[in-house]
Amino acid sequence: MNPKKFTLPNGIRVILAPQAQSVAATALILVEAGSEYEKKNVNGISHFLEHLVFKGTVKRPHAGMIAEELDALGAEFNAFTGQEYTGYWAKAEYRKLPHIFELISDLYLNPIFNPQEIEKERGVVIEEINMYEDTPMRRVQELFSSAMYGDQPAGWDIAGRKEVIKRLGREDFIEYRSAHYVPEATVVVVAGNFNLKKMTNEVKKAFGSIQSALKVKKPKTKTGRPASRVVTKFKESDQSHLIIGVPAYTVFDRRRHALEVLGNVIGGGMSSRLFRKIREELGAAYYIRAGAELFADHGHFAVSVGADHAKVPTVVRAILDELQRACDEPIPIKELSKAKDHLIGGLLIGLETSDEVASFYGGQEIITRKLESTEEIVRNVKKVTAGDIQRVAKNLFRPELVCLSAIGPYRGSGSFAKLLRK
Repeated sequence: MNPKKFTLPNGIRVILAPQAQSVAATALILVEAGSEYEKKNVNGISHFLEHLVFKGTVKRPHAGMIAEELDALGAEFNAFTGQEYTGYWAKAEYRKLPHIFELISDLYLNPIFNPQEIEKERGVVIEEINMYEDTPMRRVQELFSSAMYGDQPAGWDIAGRKEVIKRLGREDFIEYRSAHYVPEATVVVVAGNFNLKKMTNEVKKAFGSIQSALKVKKPKTKTGRPASRVVTKFKESDQSHLIIGVPAYTVFDRRRHALEVLGNVIGGGMSSRLFRKIREELGAAYYIRAGAELFADHGHFAVSVGADHAKVPTVVRAILDELQRACDEPIPIKELSKAKDHLIGGLLIGLETSDEVASFYGGQEIITRKLESTEEIVRNVKKVTAGDIQRVAKNLFRPELVCLSAIGPYRGSGSFAKLLRK
């Protein structure tokens, strides 16, 4: 699987990844426009805009036309907004690729932002925010970002605040899109079963005439110690949801592979240390996982768990002990080998479908502007030593860097602050 990558004269980057044996094909467009590009007075506009492009384009001006057309093709389709980029995609039987590519291109190129549809979708976005409030497993992640990064874009909710969503108008969307949806900030990806020459021509035809424009850069994220040691939210619930984490590296750091293996050892699967300890031995949680999220200019390592209220102190202590153990003891060879094989297997199995291939290459390009092959990733994972992992653990898992977010029957942070000090 050797993708072809090229850049159009206007700056749009293109990745074509043919898979001759695939029965499907995926078209994906990514743009450097996420919550970290926002100012506080428009926080949530990236996500709101993502919703609106489905509500009408120049070619398909009425709400519902795009979804109806894609459904009629038997396509899977959606869009998403993250901290650093937004994506629009569709996947269908490979013979229908020209049609879905034209549709997804139309979404990106020609939204009309009908004022009536903006008003309707405003309510939808607010209900989505309400849904997240009622989903503590999700909401606790946003609290963790707030604890880690504080009052800056990396610490704000991607969906935004209701008071902002209620006042955003058509001109706000046009201005924001003009600043960020530009060729230099856009990646077009096609993966699956298709003719490379024909698809190259289709991409050039669809995107070649867009005028170049200057891209508004995102503000640099301030990193270091977490903004808050503990952030809690009171909620009557049947279990507590917690995240414990530390600042980590950027996606460009060479230590990321050692950190990824470390995350797998600590909480990357059903045989990981924390899963065995907290779920199998203590019977205190259903889900427990650990891993890193790395971005262009910041990153963090975190452990997430949903636990019995009464067992929360024991769970927090067990997590902190496990992080300290990674600092004090080199990982045994057998456990290290298992973690590497688990990571590599997950990577390769995950790339069986065209949409995952598109995301794999597109996600790399939109942030790093370069592609790392699966062979390179496998080699780098295999190179990781127990010494590499222990050095990373000692570098990151320091008591003064640990922060915690929690949702449950908590009206203050005092009890958690004491746990973190022990």
